[in-house]
Amino acid sequence: QVQLVESGGGLVQPGGSLRLSCAASGTIASISAMGWYRQAPGKQRELVANIVRDGTTNYADSVKGRFTVSRDSAKNTVYLQMNSLKPEDTAVYYCNLLSKDWTLKTIESWGQGTQVTVSS
Repeated sequence: QVQLVESGGGLVQPGGSLRLSCAASGTIASISAMGWYRQAPGKQRELVANIVRDGTTNYADSVKGRFTVSRDSAKNTVYLQMNSLKPEDTAVYYCNLLSKDWTLKTIESWGQGTQVTVSS
């Protein structure tokens, strides 16, 4: 079992910043990738950013240059620093973890979601 606890969402004005955090705990032998997806009303869930085992980061085109994903491996925690926020960034943001347990079984886990609203 893996648990993901997210924090940091909220209401912010256009141009503002927010920082999301996601801490993972439970049966985790290794982490393959950790990151963030988002889902806006009436739209499909999409990858925002992630960081893989070797430190490589991936970003959606719409957030490149504005968002930064990082991690604290010792704490099994991933962060998403969001700057220059736009109304179109409004969505529920979900933490995602791809890990292996001690039997080397791959497990995909999701956080409960945190609302980010960008509005004046």
